[in-house]
Amino acid sequence: MTSGFTLEQLSIDQSVEYNKIVTEDDVHTFAAVTGDSNPVHLDAEYAATTSFGKQIAHGMLSAGFISAAIGTRLPGPGCIYLEQNLKFRAPVFIGQEVITRITVTDINERRRRVTLKTVCECEGKAVVTGEATVMIPAAE
Repeated sequence: MTSGFTLEQLSIDQSVEYNKIVTEDDVHTFAAVTGDSNPVHLDAEYAATTSFGKQIAHGMLSAGFISAAIGTRLPGPGCIYLEQNLKFRAPVFIGQEVITRITVTDINERRRRVTLKTVCECEGKAVVTGEATVMIPAAE
């Protein structure tokens, strides 16, 4: 089994990025898995009548990129996601690259908890911001 960073390997301001271009297939797959079939995501004709002017990705799809970055990169495999708050600041359009950045902001050694700043950006603009708390398991 691959394991992520141990608590002792983490430091304040340590950061990673996870990049993903959002495809129409991603949006349709997310809708199928979650049941969120809002036409602003799936119907180009309908989406053209909205304030966005075209289809947008589900906000929670971008939040999923945060989960991917945490679970695979920092702290990585083995960490346990405990809490996440999110603010959706701007839409993500199909074809845009989402750059997800995770940064360590606090380490609670006694409780084995790490607080992470979470940000998703498109074209230099924050689209989702938040904060996560994860637990780091004891090293075996």
